[in-house]
Parts: sequence; structure tokens; C-alpha cells
Amino acid sequence: MTAADTPRVALFLPNLGGGGAERVMLNLARGLLDAGYAVDVVLAAAEGSYLERVPDGAELHDLHAARTLASLPALAGYLRRRAPDAMVSALSHANVVAVWAARLAGFQGRLLVAEHAHPGLSPRRPGGRLRRALVRGAYRRASRVVAVSQGVKDAWVDRLGLPESAIEVIYNPVVTPETRRAMTQQPDHPFFAAPPVVVGVGRLSPEKNFANLIRALARVRASRDARLIVLGEGPERARLERLVAELGLQDAVSLPGFEDNPHAYLARADLFVLSSDWEGLPTALIEALAAGTPVVATDCPVGPREILAGGERGALVPVGDSRALAAAMLQALSHGRPRVDPAWLEPFTLENATSRYVHAMGVATS
Repeated sequence: MTAADTPRVALFLPNLGGGGAERVMLNLARGLLDAGYAVDVVLAAAEGSYLERVPDGAELHDLHAARTLASLPALAGYLRRRAPDAMVSALSHANVVAVWAARLAGFQGRLLVAEHAHPGLSPRRPGGRLRRALVRGAYRRASRVVAVSQGVKDAWVDRLGLPESAIEVIYNPVVTPETRRAMTQQPDHPFFAAPPVVVGVGRLSPEKNFANLIRALARVRASRDARLIVLGEGPERARLERLVAELGLQDAVSLPGFEDNPHAYLARADLFVLSSDWEGLPTALIEALAAGTPVVATDCPVGPREILAGGERGALVPVGDSRALAAAMLQALSHGRPRVDPAWLEPFTLENATSRYVHAMGVATS
């Protein structure tokens, strides 16, 4: 097959900020390249912590837009000029722009929109009904809607009235050769010199509820020594730092910011805790299990119960209950590392996710 005959797939995102959806799309880019596809990573604005992670072989296209919505004309122009065989977009507002751009450009390829979030759990904002109507209309015009978990699919069917047949569940490509290698590295943090160490990973934003995790750690430390590292950056930093000071945990809680290799921390941790109020498919929870690290998670909508098989692979506790979270953390720290059947990880591997996306796109390499 010549270069001109190689099927081309575009992956569209607002930017490459350090979030789960961005990491997943870059993993998918690697999987598609390995499967023989040409890949364009198309960004409304080429900025963010993950820019350096664009895999070799993928072409980066910067639309130079101040906002995702403002990228609409440039994205339509890209589709006319480049004419990829398929495009995959992620995140609701980017998905709407992708559908509009495809219609404006007369795009004839397959368009998949990937939905990572529950539609009814984000903070209420003015114009919510209008946004839901826009999303509903856009998603009905996509070739396929991809939900990253069964819970996300069920929510979109229920809240927006999308037909079940229009939505396909494809778990995120979380477990990759790169993450396996990254887990073997040694994290550079002084807390690991004096375990046990608890790790949380995610954007410092309200829905992650790291405040609940910090309060739970204070309860844990009433019974045994433990330290907490929360990897991530976001708007809640100042509030969390104040809480740490109020609880006198300055020597026990570290907020080092964005970490390029969270996998090394997950592999060395004595416990990973997901404290979220809501999720879609929590990537770090899967990564911790893949590393063989004990986990505790809030039983939030949606994802943790699905991943943990109703509590078989790790404890599930009520959302926002620091007392219950602390009790589960103490129990997990006392039991050591569990044995995890590697077979359950197969749906979350890069190979499986790439194969599922390729099938949904219907674009073969030969």
C-alpha cells in the first residue's frame, strides 16, 4: 500500500491539557499508527501538558483558535483540504463543533464522537437546556456515538433520548506497552522513603473531591501513620492547600502538581484512592489495578462500580463520606496487595480499544 492509499484518521480535541480524555486520544493515536493508519491530531489550540506526547508518525494540526467553538471554520477547512477517511472527536463541546464542521465541509467520511462524561452531573449552568438540545441534535448526525462505559451509555440514552443502537461502548485504551514500561520507573518523591503512601490522581476540580480524601487521610492518621500524594493541577489548588493547613497535614499531604509519569507513583503506592463525586470511566483507577495496587473508590456515577465488579476488585464507599472512606483505606492498607486476574484488563488494552474503534469507523487498511 502506498502512502497515498493509507487510510487517514483525524483525532479532534480542544487542546492537549493534562486530562484523561486527552491521554486516551493520544493512546488511540499510537494504536492506529501501529495498525497501519495515517493519523492527524487536530487541535483547536496546540497547547497543554501533553503536547510532547503526540506520538512519532502522527501529524499535528493547530487550528489556532481562542476557543473550541471558534475553531469551527478552521476545522471545516481542514476537512475539505485533508479529507480524512474518518474523524474521532472527544468531549461534548468539541463533539458538537466536529459535527457542525463536518456538515459545513460536506465531509463524506465516518464521524465518531466519544463521550467521556455523564450528561446530568456537571454543575448546572445557564443555557443548560439549549446545550443539551445542541448535543442531542449533533449526536444524532454523527456516524456513531462512543461511550467509554456502560454507565455513560445508559445515562445518555436516558437523559437525551438517544437510541441505544446509536451508541457503542468502547472502553478506553488505558493499558499500553508505554504505561507498563512507565510503571517500572522510580518516582522521585520523599514520601516513598517512609510508607505507607496513598496516591490520588486527577484534575484538582470540584468533581474529584480531593477535599474528602484529605479529610479521610486525617482520620486514617488517627490510627496509623500514612501520607498522601495527589497528582494533578486545577482550580481547587488554593482551597485544598487551605484545608491541608487547617487540618495540620502539611507534612503528610503533598500536591506536587501535574506529573508526566503518574504510573510510577501508582505502581509504588500502597493504596490508590478515587474520591470523586462523579466520573465517566476513571482512567487512574484502571491504571492502579493494572499496577497491582490496592484501590478504594467512591461508588459514584459512573464507572467505579463497573470497573471494580461491584466491589470484588476494590472497596466501594458512599460519595462524600470521609468516615467510610477512611475505614476502607485502613482496611486496604492492612491487607496488602491483592491478586488481580490479568484477563479482566483485556477490554482496557490498547489493542482491544484500537480494534473496536477501527471496526466502528469501518475503514480498513487493506
